Amino acid sequence: MDATLVGLLHPGEMGAAVGQCLAAAGHTVLWVPEGRSAASAARAGAAGLSPADGGLAVLVRRADVIVSVVPPHAALDVARQVARAGFGGVYVDANAISPATAREVASLTQAGGASYVDGGIIGTPPVAPGFIRLYLSGTRAEPVQRLFAGSAADVRVIGGDAADVGSASAVKMAYASWTKGSAALLLAARALARAEGVEGVLLAEWGISQPGLGERSARSAGAAAAKGWRWVAEMEEIAATMAGAGLPDGFHLGAAEIYRRSRHAAAPSVDDVLAALDGRATDRSA
Repeated sequence: MDATLVGLLHPGEMGAAVGQCLAAAGHTVLWVPEGRSAASAARAGAAGLSPADGGLAVLVRRADVIVSVVPPHAALDVARQVARAGFGGVYVDANAISPATAREVASLTQAGGASYVDGGIIGTPPVAPGFIRLYLSGTRAEPVQRLFAGSAADVRVIGGDAADVGSASAVKMAYASWTKGSAALLLAARALARAEGVEGVLLAEWGISQPGLGERSARSAGAAAAKGWRWVAEMEEIAATMAGAGLPDGFHLGAAEIYRRSRHAAAPSVDDVLAALDGRATDRSA
């Protein structure tokens, strides 16, 4: 596909990886350095992104396509900012949000004059040795898919009609309901065993009947401490998706609480994360 000017909001770990794929496909990828950290600037530079000096207004004016990859709780606010700035190109929302929230983002951006594409990312940045699989739905999904031609991203269109908006988000919600939801449950199980004084017995039993689960719980603790702050809203979006489908939402509301407590861990170790999960300690410190 011909080179396209793409605006990326914002180059976090996953956003920078997506931007890197677009830049590798021959497109100019702009980002807004205003208000962003030195770490964001370093990621953007390493990914081959170009600063849009002048802020969001300049990016909106210049970009043909805007890709939003932000923490779930910020998805609506970013969409409002872009809509208020008068963006009339293609807006790709690739955030971990429910289908209902995706449709709300679509309404906001379309009211501002843009076309909307729903996206859901499954992956482990950076691009190498990680991977990016991007699911897209909506009437402009196929042109967006072509933007990534020749890049390391695996981009799949799962619906090309207006009625399909929300389908890509639904894939992300269902997938993360297990991956991050089960990680939260694993941490809760180990925290329970510790609170009851049987953690060693549980770990020994896992070693016998569930090999690898102890190691996975340690990895889950590290990830929760580092990224739990952004997974709270993701679990809440999953809970809303479950409720919208007539399914119990309590699993993922509980997972949201696990990640809410995990972000207060003093360090990304099992001991510190399990201490942060202890509701009795939380009550005493309140």
